[in-house]
Amino acid sequence: MDWRSVAVAGGCRQSLKLLAMFTGIVQGVAQVRAVQDRPGLRSLLLQFPGGFDRDLQIGASVSVDGVCLTVTARPEAGLAAFDVMQQSLALTTLGSLVAGSPINVERAARDGAEIGGHPLSGHVDVVGRVVQVTRPENNHVLRVELPAPWMRYVFAKGYIAVNGASLTVADAQRAPDGSGWFEVWLIPETLRMTTFGQKAEGSALNIEIERSTKVFVDTVRAAIDERLGPLLPALQSLLRQQGLSLDELARPPLQPK
Repeated sequence: MDWRSVAVAGGCRQSLKLLAMFTGIVQGVAQVRAVQDRPGLRSLLLQFPGGFDRDLQIGASVSVDGVCLTVTARPEAGLAAFDVMQQSLALTTLGSLVAGSPINVERAARDGAEIGGHPLSGHVDVVGRVVQVTRPENNHVLRVELPAPWMRYVFAKGYIAVNGASLTVADAQRAPDGSGWFEVWLIPETLRMTTFGQKAEGSALNIEIERSTKVFVDTVRAAIDERLGPLLPALQSLLRQQGLSLDELARPPLQPK
């Protein structure tokens, strides 16, 4: 049976009762076996590592490089098909995948599962780009560039999801225009279980901002805008003189990981 012939409606299925959630702990590296493009839709056939797809059913959710996708077909053991909508192709790196591409995968968390990373929805916010790779002894450091305004949500020692992996930000720097970069340090075990060791300068990465950080920053910024009103430009000017910005005032308190 052709794997495309049994496909059903795709995307990441969600309901008011149950939302797919991921832990940010990548469970293995899958490989793209085949790609089929149709108007407004791309279908991916993935080959999973051994044991990953045990009891995986049509309709189940899987994080594919950080993007929540729904299984649309199971042609045989070890294989599953997914449909990717045009919006997801435009907002993520999935549109650049070809046969043979490796990707990080994680199955949706079960009720009561331990959250080893931080809760992820599989909804990518922005695509970042690797601008530097360094390799201190027994470590691997990626510096990732983000466009404005997304750096306002990224702080040193905070959480971020990169291609579906929950990581701690080691360092971050913002530019006056709201863009900037952050760094993540990767241990050998993380490199073994993910595709990060294959990323070079220029590689695109799917970024999901930690949700509670985004809510906190947006709420504080809205409160500042509302209360200061006409005084806001003067405050911004004073902060710039000190090398600061409103993003620093809106920084959430650090949480232990």
